[in-house]
Amino acid sequence: MTALLEVPGLAEPARPKKLSYSERVLESGLRVVAVRRPTVPLVEVRLRVPFFSARARHRARSALLAGTIRTGTAEHDRLGLAEALGDLGAELSVGADPDRLLLSASAIASGLPALLGLYAEILTSASYPNAEVGGERGRLLERITMSRSQAGVMAGEALAQRMAPGHPYGRTLPDEQEVAATTAAQLRTLHAGMVRPDGALLVIVGDISPARALAAAESALAGWTGAAPAGKVAPPPPVAGGPLRIVDRPGSVQTAFRFGGPGLPRQDERYPALQLANLVFGGFISSRWVENIRERRGFSYSPRSALDHEALRSSFLISADVATEVSAPALLETLYELGRMASGPVTEAELETVRQYAIGTLAISTATQSGLASTVANLLGAGVELEWLSSHPARLARVTVADVAEVAAEFLAPRRLVGVAVGDAGAITAPLAGIVEVE
Repeated sequence: MTALLEVPGLAEPARPKKLSYSERVLESGLRVVAVRRPTVPLVEVRLRVPFFSARARHRARSALLAGTIRTGTAEHDRLGLAEALGDLGAELSVGADPDRLLLSASAIASGLPALLGLYAEILTSASYPNAEVGGERGRLLERITMSRSQAGVMAGEALAQRMAPGHPYGRTLPDEQEVAATTAAQLRTLHAGMVRPDGALLVIVGDISPARALAAAESALAGWTGAAPAGKVAPPPPVAGGPLRIVDRPGSVQTAFRFGGPGLPRQDERYPALQLANLVFGGFISSRWVENIRERRGFSYSPRSALDHEALRSSFLISADVATEVSAPALLETLYELGRMASGPVTEAELETVRQYAIGTLAISTATQSGLASTVANLLGAGVELEWLSSHPARLARVTVADVAEVAAEFLAPRRLVGVAVGDAGAITAPLAGIVEVE
């Protein structure tokens, strides 16, 4: 007879090491942070440019700008830029959201000065050729149309509008008509007015000397100048609870539920407790809600809750896609688990499990050069200094059952959330109305 092996318990997590980094604010207002992480002979670069704007059509123009900023400069066309990046073993991606324009790249470490030179070229002389803008405009319109045919995307848009009506955060996709009307000249104007170094952040992580990386950035980007754009965007109004909004998707075989409410920023002293409360509820595979509606009942394959951080707010979000016929019982179980979190304590065993999970996932997220670069850019971009990375595990370790109960009662109570359900209204309205108020 084979003896059963005893599985050892979890070891205490290693104490996080402090980062080896240097930083400098250049005369242009660009903050440069260089972190030494010599695990492989590569370098990761993240340039985060604030891109707040409440102006009409900004969402459409920023999406097109992100898609075409690499398609031509004063020195290279699209192919020439691609070849120059390829010579460095580099990849460059660009994305935009209401908060920022983000240029992300990786390359061999020895190619950092040349890579920063290409960044400077794009930042100072992106040309937005008419033909390239026209091609990207057509591709973007196709992507928007395809996205808006999906229930999950529809639900995300509907929830964003409920949580931030009339605010840039209330729009997750550009308007098709605004995209169609955008010209190359307008993109050049947007670039000149908003792609500026004042207030921007450059993060460099890899097998580098931080001092030399700072010098390389200062040299390469000396010609990128310009004050921060005038005008500020106000935070969105506070989220107020209300009826569940049903968005009709005739014939849909699934219902996409999305709920959202206020959260806490990472700097808040209660954030560690809210982070752990979210994990107990639905933030990882063994959480209460996931065990309930996925494992025991089979209502949803990928229910998930999360804390989301934007420059002007933090939010608690939950999402689940379920078959139409189980929409009502899935909603009932979701409200039950939220109510259980808000009205009763978690166990010591639950708390310790999610504490170890949170500490472990933080370590994993910063274990690679790429993960560390993205994490550092996200934190600094949100006003969180790098000390947070090394001190946050200790804050998590101090959270008590009572702390979790307090924040869960405030932030996870169903009355604090707004929600949407995208599905076949004829099939789901009456069953859902038997559980909650709907509109």
